Amino acid sequence: MSEPVIKVEGLTKKFGDFTAVDHISFEVGKGEIFGFLGANGAGKTTAMRMLCGLSKPTAGDGTVVGLDIIKQNEEIKAHIGYMSQKFSLYEDLTVCENIRLFSGIYGMKRPEIAAKTEQLLGQLDFLPYRDTLVRKLPLGWKQKLAFSIAIFHRPSIVFLDEPTGGVDPSTRRRFWELIFDATYNLGITTFVTTHYMDEAEYCDRVSIMVDGKIRALGSPGQLKEEYRVPDIDTLFKKLARDE
Repeated sequence: MSEPVIKVEGLTKKFGDFTAVDHISFEVGKGEIFGFLGANGAGKTTAMRMLCGLSKPTAGDGTVVGLDIIKQNEEIKAHIGYMSQKFSLYEDLTVCENIRLFSGIYGMKRPEIAAKTEQLLGQLDFLPYRDTLVRKLPLGWKQKLAFSIAIFHRPSIVFLDEPTGGVDPSTRRRFWELIFDATYNLGITTFVTTHYMDEAEYCDRVSIMVDGKIRALGSPGQLKEEYRVPDIDTLFKKLARDE
């Protein structure tokens, strides 16, 4: 594995008596696609929020781009991009207004925002739609725009929280092409959570969470060989059944 940009040791998050994330440890290498797999409620989003500096862990520690997730959580936000299945774009703002809003949140300056906005609109073939309300865009276009905004400031890492939830298989495949381009051509490390087990095959390495714990960690090929299963979906069902 290349130089780690995420290092986590014993990360834990409790809500009262309920343990959402239970002493997980892992590393993510620079420039890789790391899949954080698990069923809904497995603890994936809770763990991601701690890595993004949005929630403090109950126990354990970790770093993101060399910054402590507890002591330097605010600094972390300047080095990451974030996209979720929900709340990634404001539906009542136009395409350009969304770009300006989020790039400002990421700390970009107005002259840079203006120059890069024109470039981005051209790349996306969105120039005729710059003043179109986002709610009027097709779902696939919204996804493309949301992802492009998340990496607009060229972060070291982009966190994608179930970004393909609720969309058809062809739209999911097209979205993964955007991930491949950002990771392998732009060098942005991608940390993606999903409950679609077939998407594990697109990742360099994956972890599988069951009930807040990491039950398997490695490349898809390694895990299929180790557990003697034909695919990651079969492995996930086996781990969940054993638990």
